[in-house]
Amino acid sequence: MKNIAIIPARAGSKGLKDKNIKLLNGKPMLAYSIEAAKESGLFEEIMVSTDSKKYAQIAKQWGANVPFLRPEELSNDTASSWDVVRYVIQRYKELGREFDTVALLQPTSPLRNSTDIIKGYEVMENKSANSVIAVCEVEHSPLWANTLPKDHSMVGFIRPDIAKVPRQSIPTYYRINGALYIVKVEHLMHSADIYSDRSYALIMDKENSIDIDDIFDFKIASLLLIERLL
Repeated sequence: MKNIAIIPARAGSKGLKDKNIKLLNGKPMLAYSIEAAKESGLFEEIMVSTDSKKYAQIAKQWGANVPFLRPEELSNDTASSWDVVRYVIQRYKELGREFDTVALLQPTSPLRNSTDIIKGYEVMENKSANSVIAVCEVEHSPLWANTLPKDHSMVGFIRPDIAKVPRQSIPTYYRINGALYIVKVEHLMHSADIYSDRSYALIMDKENSIDIDDIFDFKIASLLLIERLL
């Protein structure tokens, strides 16, 4: 199989300024995803999709390819990551290069490592999957959450059938962590829904699943990376 890793890193950020290139323990954030992809040994191409010449230069310094910049219409808040991925796949096809699978590696998941990527591809192979999506166990069960009325009344906050169930007996819930998506290119280009038809989960550790959206997430990731070096 020919595999491509795409790391989407448009310039700017509302939550954390320039987070995709913000130095995290001495490395630009996107460098962690580039290194994980390289260390996995699975990819013929590791590409950073960006609208910024500055970001492109940084990506190249860390070993990724940036053969073209992302167009303006795919660099705003309304463009989805999958719009970007389809565009990249089509541009590579025009350049004479085609791939069997694409792995989407969000740069805001710097603790996702090469082992996670390898395990994802193992699920892909063992399940004959069209797509593999990384998930992790939720921090708190949604069965213990609810909305609040204007007066903040707690009446009926917990469903009666759940209120008497011991916490240890509540089913385990998982959430999509955004760290890794692997999709067969043919399936992606002909399907609007990657979660249907032979889609399977890769369960990742919660620690590796941190998604950096704000300064709090950034500080937690920094501490965990320091701990790994001790």
